[in-house]
Amino acid sequence: MSPRLILPDNVGKPVAYQLGEPLSFTENLGAPKSRVAYAAAHVVSDPLALVDPWLGTAIDWERTIDYRRHLWHLGFGVAESMDTAQRGMGLDWPTSLELIRRSIDAARDMPGATLACGCGTDHLGPENYKDIDGVIRAYEEQMSAIEALGGRLIIMASRALAALATSPEDYGRVYDRLLSQAQEPVILHWLGDMFDPALTGYWGHADTEQAMEVCIDIIARHAAKVDGIKISLLDADKEISMRRRLPAGVKMYTGDDFNYPDLIAGDEQGYSHALLGIFDPIAPAAAAAMAALDAGDLDTYHRIFAPTVPLARHVFAAPTRFYKTGVVFLAYLNGHQNHFTMVGGQESTRSTLHLAELFRLADQAGLLRDPELATQRMTHVMATRGVAQ
Repeated sequence: MSPRLILPDNVGKPVAYQLGEPLSFTENLGAPKSRVAYAAAHVVSDPLALVDPWLGTAIDWERTIDYRRHLWHLGFGVAESMDTAQRGMGLDWPTSLELIRRSIDAARDMPGATLACGCGTDHLGPENYKDIDGVIRAYEEQMSAIEALGGRLIIMASRALAALATSPEDYGRVYDRLLSQAQEPVILHWLGDMFDPALTGYWGHADTEQAMEVCIDIIARHAAKVDGIKISLLDADKEISMRRRLPAGVKMYTGDDFNYPDLIAGDEQGYSHALLGIFDPIAPAAAAAMAALDAGDLDTYHRIFAPTVPLARHVFAAPTRFYKTGVVFLAYLNGHQNHFTMVGGQESTRSTLHLAELFRLADQAGLLRDPELATQRMTHVMATRGVAQ
């Protein structure tokens, strides 16, 4: 008989909950053939390091790299040192660069492993930048460090640029410079303000359509240097609109953790590739769904993905920037790490009711691979939050 435990419902009333059976997904499927698929990977903190979480960074390197091997084993590329890894939200630049170095080294030991690395301006806060030239120099410092390690670039949106830019032309000046000197085609990243309020008005416009025009114009000027762009706006219509206007050969990488199944499946005019934070916790299901898409079996594709969508929408519920807590919590429940402690102390950013619903949705999606272990760990977490069994 499947395990039971007491969980609070959506008003905090303790209710008995009985788990279902986990789903079994075929592994060793290889990389998807019809789409490029990256999972933005989280980091595992070291809870035994003598570090104040709000002030310092301590990483469990072995478990962090093991999780990347798990994703590569399932056929995914790894998007390294992105916001899923708490970049700029606990993960500082020196630690990010060390993470990139270790991930590049690990990828060399796994045939077919792909990796792309986040490049930004986060080694100095926006208050330390005096002008646009300073933003360019900051980007260039990280670009050169990553390229020197042999890493491929994902040029992330910059809080400093958003704070200093006074016009769309400032964005053009920065990205023209960066793209002109990139050693190989890069992935651009447009992160919406629901993920990071400091990026409001990116590309020089609060209006998304106007911002999109600026971004597309920049890409068109440097199409040979742009592999693709990931947009994380949680708006399928806007993504499709931009996807249809990209220059030939430039990929759209969906970062829409609400609408990814339909965006990846596409329509008669095209489809999106994937660079998703939700692919970290749902990796086994996502790998099986992508294999079904490769085989042209859309029914199975949608059947596998369908129960993951309510889970994803809950993980990324507002305030969306706290989604990392759900990603790490699921890794803990599934035995990929032995604690629920996060860089920056961000395990505290979601409520007890949020975590209880996350547990139920993960179970209903068949994603708790060992129900007994998941129940035991959930019971411990609930106990620390005042939920008696």
